[in-house]
Amino acid sequence: MNEKVSCLIIGSGPAGYTAAIYAARANMKPVLYQGIQPGGQLTITTEVENYPGYPEGIQGPEMMIHFEKQAARMGTDIRYGLATKVDFSSRPFKVEIDEEKWIEADAVIISTGAAAKWLGIPSEQKLNGHGVSACAVCDGFFFKGKEAAIVGAGDTAAEEALYLSKICSTVHMIVRKDVMRASKVMQERVLATPNIKVYWNSETDEILGEEKVTGVRILNNQTNVKTEIPVSAFFVAIGHKPNSDIFKDYLTLDDAGYIVTTPGTSKTNIEGVFAAGDVQDKIYRQAVTAAGSGCMAALDAERFLSEKGLH
Repeated sequence: MNEKVSCLIIGSGPAGYTAAIYAARANMKPVLYQGIQPGGQLTITTEVENYPGYPEGIQGPEMMIHFEKQAARMGTDIRYGLATKVDFSSRPFKVEIDEEKWIEADAVIISTGAAAKWLGIPSEQKLNGHGVSACAVCDGFFFKGKEAAIVGAGDTAAEEALYLSKICSTVHMIVRKDVMRASKVMQERVLATPNIKVYWNSETDEILGEEKVTGVRILNNQTNVKTEIPVSAFFVAIGHKPNSDIFKDYLTLDDAGYIVTTPGTSKTNIEGVFAAGDVQDKIYRQAVTAAGSGCMAALDAERFLSEKGLH
C-alpha cells in the first residue's frame, strides 16, 4: 500500500516538531512519523531550565506535548509509526513504516535523534532523572556545590567533567583503563583541574540510593577493591549513538554514524533529503539547537520543492 506526500518528517523531538511547524505554515502539508520514542530524549528528562521562554523551567515531557500541539495546530499530520527501511535511489523517495506501508515523498526531513549509551546496570535506569543523567550541560546546575561522579574517558567526558568542575565542589571521574581516549589537550586540562579526581582502571559497580543518588560504588579492575564515594549526581558520558542505521546505504555518515550535512545547511549528500537535530549534531546536542536545525531543514526543504516546481 503506497501513499504519496509532499514533505515527510521522520522523528518527533524538538527538531522534527519545529520542522513540522515551519513546513505546515508554508503549506507543505507535512506528514510526521513520531518513531519509537515520541518526543525524543526530552521525554526522559525531568526539569528543563535552559530552553528560552520558560522562566520557571518546564518538565521535558510537558514541553514536548507543547511542541506536538503546536505542530498539530499548524496542520501537521502527526502519526505514530516507525520508519523501518528507506529507498532514496530516486525521487519520489520511499520510506517504509512499521515494515508494512510505504510512503512516497518529494522531500524527506530526518530528525531521528540519537540515544545516549548507558552502562547497563539496573540502578542507572532506576535513578535516571533522580541524579543519574547523560547530559552534564543539561543537569549539572541542579547539583551546584555538591559532589558528582562522571564515567567516561573521551573528549565528551573530559569536556563535561570540566563543565561540572565549575559548578560542583568535587568531580569524581571514573576511567576504565589507565589512559583516556580524550585528546591530549583535554586530558591535560582535566588533570590540571584541582577539584577533578580521576579514578584509573575503575568501573562502576553500582549507583547507590533509593529515591535519589547518594553515592557510587566503584571497582578497581586491577586490584578488585571496591570503593564507595558519596555523590549527589552520576553522569554517564560514554557517547551517543545516532539513530541513522536505516539510512547508511544512501547517506554519508561519519565514523560515529552521524549524518553528514553541508555546513550551514541541513542538506545531506542526496538532494531533497535533509537532516536536523541530534542525528547530525554531535557537538551541541541541545533542545534549542535541535529546534533551530529543524527550522533550517523546513526552509531548505521548501526551497528545494519550489525550485523543482513541486510546491
